[in-house]
Amino acid sequence: MAGTASTDRAAGLWHNPLRDERDKRVPFIAGPCCMVIFGVTGDLSRKKLMPAIYDLANQGLLPPGFALVGFARRNYADEDFAAVVLDAVKQHARTPFRQEVWDHLAEGLRFVQGSFDDDAAFATLADTLRTLDATRGTGGNYAFYLSIPPNMFPVVLDQLSEHKLAQPVGTDADGYLPWRRVVIEKPFGHDLASAKELNALVNRVFPEEQVFRIDHYLGKETVQNILALRFANELFEPLWNANYVDSVQITMAEDIGLGGRAGYYDGIGAARDVIQNHLLQLLALTAMEEPTSFEPEQLTTEKIKALSATKLVAPLDETTARGQYTEGWQGSEQVVGLHEEDGFDPQSRTETYAAITLHVENRRWAGVPFYLRTGKRLGRRVTEIAVIFKRAPHLPFDQTMTEELGQNALVIRVQPDEGITLRFGSKVPGSGMEVRDVNMDFSYGEAFTESSPEAYERLILDVLLGVPSLFPVNAEVELSWRILDPVLEHWAAEGKPEPYEAGTWGPTSADEMLARSGREWRRP
Repeated sequence: MAGTASTDRAAGLWHNPLRDERDKRVPFIAGPCCMVIFGVTGDLSRKKLMPAIYDLANQGLLPPGFALVGFARRNYADEDFAAVVLDAVKQHARTPFRQEVWDHLAEGLRFVQGSFDDDAAFATLADTLRTLDATRGTGGNYAFYLSIPPNMFPVVLDQLSEHKLAQPVGTDADGYLPWRRVVIEKPFGHDLASAKELNALVNRVFPEEQVFRIDHYLGKETVQNILALRFANELFEPLWNANYVDSVQITMAEDIGLGGRAGYYDGIGAARDVIQNHLLQLLALTAMEEPTSFEPEQLTTEKIKALSATKLVAPLDETTARGQYTEGWQGSEQVVGLHEEDGFDPQSRTETYAAITLHVENRRWAGVPFYLRTGKRLGRRVTEIAVIFKRAPHLPFDQTMTEELGQNALVIRVQPDEGITLRFGSKVPGSGMEVRDVNMDFSYGEAFTESSPEAYERLILDVLLGVPSLFPVNAEVELSWRILDPVLEHWAAEGKPEPYEAGTWGPTSADEMLARSGREWRRP
C-alpha cells in the first residue's frame, strides 16, 4: 500500500481521503517545511513574524515537523534564540500561551550566526537545513524570509544561489520535488527604475512564481472583505460605477510621529512609504472587475488591468498635495514637529503627508476621481475606503428639509475598528419633514465570535501553502511606480512640503485640492 501511495503522490494523483475540498470548515494546514528568517533579531521579526508563527502553531495550522531557523550576527546558541522567540511570543502573540504548543515548536528552533557575506555561515546554514530534513522531516521545503534592508538583497540572494539553497537539487525517493520560496518585505525599490532592477535581481535567483512580496495590508480581513462585499452581494455591484459613484477617498492616517525612524524614513516620505504599495493596492481591489474565479492568477490579472488604467490627473500643482507636520497637540499631549525629531535634518524636505488624485480610465470609472491620502500626526489613526455616491438627481423637499443631508457613502474601515458603515438619509422623528444623515454599522468584533487573525498569520501561512493571491507580482509593483514617479519628480523639482500642525488633518493645500471640484475630505 505504501508503494502505491508513493507512486500516486509522485504522479500528482494522491489526495487526503479524510478531506473533501468542498468542506471549508477544515482549514488548510501547511505541509512539512522550514522557514529561514534573515534579520531575525530586528523589530519586525520580534513583534510580528515570531508571534505570527506561534499563533499559527497554536491553531494547528503548522505541520508537526515545522522548523524555524534564525540567521543574524548575534552570537546565540540555539537555546538563546529560543529564549528570544519565547519572549517575543509572550509579549506579542494574539492567541493564549500554551506550554505544550511552545515545547513542540521550540524543538524545531535553530540559529545560525554570521554576516550576509560570510561563506562559512551559509555553509553552516545548508548543513543545518539538511539536518532538519533528517530530524524534523522538513522534506527540503524552505521559505527564506528577507527581513533585511533592500541593499543587502544581492548579497543574500547570491549566497543562497552559490550554496545551492535557492533551488532544489532533485526529487526525493518518492519522486517529489521540494519547493523553495523567498519572501520580500517592502519597500520594493524607490522608483520605477530601481523596482525593475530589484525584480530582475530577485528573479535571477528565484523564478517569479517562487517570489512572495509582502504587503501586510493585503493580509487584513477587511481588505479581503472588499472582494466579498462586491462580488458576493447583488446589492452593491450595480451601483459600483460612474453612473452612481461621485468619488472614492482612500485614507491611511496615523497619529504617531517619526521620532527614532529617521534612518528609514528621511528621504523616503509618505508617498513612497504608503501610497505606492498600500493605497494603490486598495485602489486596485476597489476598482477591479470581477475575476472569472478566485484563483490567484485571475485575481492578479484583474488588479493589473485596474492599475494599467489608472492615471494621474493634471496639473499636479492642483491635484496633489504634500505636507510636513510641525509642533502641536496630539490629544492632550504636546508634540514636536518633524524638524525637532531625533535624527532628522532641520532642512529636511521629506513629506509626512501626501495626497494625489487619480482617474481609472475605463468605462466603469470614467470621470470618477480617486483621492488617495496618507499622513503622520493626523487627527486619529484610521485606514478606510470611502465610496461617495452622487446626490439624488431630484429632491422633492424644501431646502430647509435637507440642510443637514450629505451624500450617501459606503465606508470600509480597514483599521482599527474593522467594519463597514453605510451612510444614508432618514427622516428625523417629529411632526415636520426633516431629512438627516444616519449611519448603519457593521463591526467585525460584534458580528463574529472569532477574532480576526493578524495579517502576518494569513500571509505566512499562504507562503508555506504556496498561495500567491495576496502578494503583488512584478507587474503590479512596476505599474504602481509608473503611476507615482511623475508626482515624486514634480515634487523634487518644485518647492517644499507645506507645514501643517500636528493633530490636524493635513495642509490647507489638500483641502483646496478637493474644493476646486466642489468636494471635501470625509472626516473619519
